[in-house]
Amino acid sequence: MIRYLLSLAAILVTVLATACGSDSPAAPGDLVTTFDTIGGVVHVTNTGDAPPARLNLVVSIGPKTFAQTESPDEFGWVSSVALGPDEAVFVADAMNDEVRVFGLDGAHRRTFGRDGEGPGEFGYLHSLAWTGDRLLTLDGRLGRVTEFSADGQVLGQRRSEGGLSGAPAGIRLFPVGPDETYQFAVGSLYVGHNSRGLTGDTLRWLDGPPRPPSVIICEYEGGTGIFFNPFAAGHGQTPGPGAVMYTAMTDIYRISVIGNGTDTLRVIERTLAPEPVLDDEWEAGNEEFREFRAQRRGASCNPNAHTRPEMKPFVGGMHVAPDGKLWVRVIRTAGHRWEVFDPDGRLLGSVPVPEVKDRVVASFGADHLVTIRQDTLDLDHVDVWRFETGAAR
Repeated sequence: MIRYLLSLAAILVTVLATACGSDSPAAPGDLVTTFDTIGGVVHVTNTGDAPPARLNLVVSIGPKTFAQTESPDEFGWVSSVALGPDEAVFVADAMNDEVRVFGLDGAHRRTFGRDGEGPGEFGYLHSLAWTGDRLLTLDGRLGRVTEFSADGQVLGQRRSEGGLSGAPAGIRLFPVGPDETYQFAVGSLYVGHNSRGLTGDTLRWLDGPPRPPSVIICEYEGGTGIFFNPFAAGHGQTPGPGAVMYTAMTDIYRISVIGNGTDTLRVIERTLAPEPVLDDEWEAGNEEFREFRAQRRGASCNPNAHTRPEMKPFVGGMHVAPDGKLWVRVIRTAGHRWEVFDPDGRLLGSVPVPEVKDRVVASFGADHLVTIRQDTLDLDHVDVWRFETGAAR
């Protein structure tokens, strides 16, 4: 069934009462977390510095030199990563149409998959997600989800929309629970899966309130150019466990959790000072558009230029881990950060965002983060981090 969700204008509440709230136990630093219930909706406000936390590098998997030795850690193009049981790290190599499995010690365990259209073969391997007792793989080109055991045996296939093309950051699987995963589908839908098949839960992408244009579309002889405003406010959303959606306008650090079709269950707010868009940041963010206009003076562009916002947006992305933690990428001048919240909305810690490759996403576990980066030679590496809270020892 399709669960229709409220428009964001009706979701986001702008006034948080604190007089009747209850504070969480004191945390390290000066963070204060307040819980209030207003009209049956739980409001969680996190004010002050985040508790101490850090990402410790566990292992980096990738080539040590430029020499082509055809070793398992020489990847063609990594599109997705997933954490599995027994400290397994599954790596999708879209260029070689393979899944390569490593341990947290970096040792290669096995490889499975190949190019083709038969069982266990891939046209384009967009995404991976460990779900229940099996690995799900999304092939957007062939239009199917394939189920594998941990050792690479094909357990079954599920049909999905075929002919999808685009970055793996968008066409992907969203693991949100131990046995609950959502798949991006045509029509701005998220389709629910578990280890037994389709769950019947389908979430629809929400429409946000009207905003100034954030995209310039330029028509020229022989093509179309699209240029995004690097600092425009947007509408972020991602599926969560139990057929809920996490939603936020990116210029307001306030995240609403929507369930049962129309119910706002929880509002999570973080108090941070806004930061202005600096001149050099604006110039760098619009360099590609300026170069295009200089090269194609006859192009017709609508609008003619981006509108510069006074302040940066806060939210650069959201991800719900299978253990219920919410990871929010926060845009800051000194460097972007991951802020991590427990399932109730309590801030657990804030850590710098590691170096990552464009057009892909990380894998989020209970205690680990797996990221994909590209070195100066354009070689892919997979980095496994352990998320730790509390003062460093």
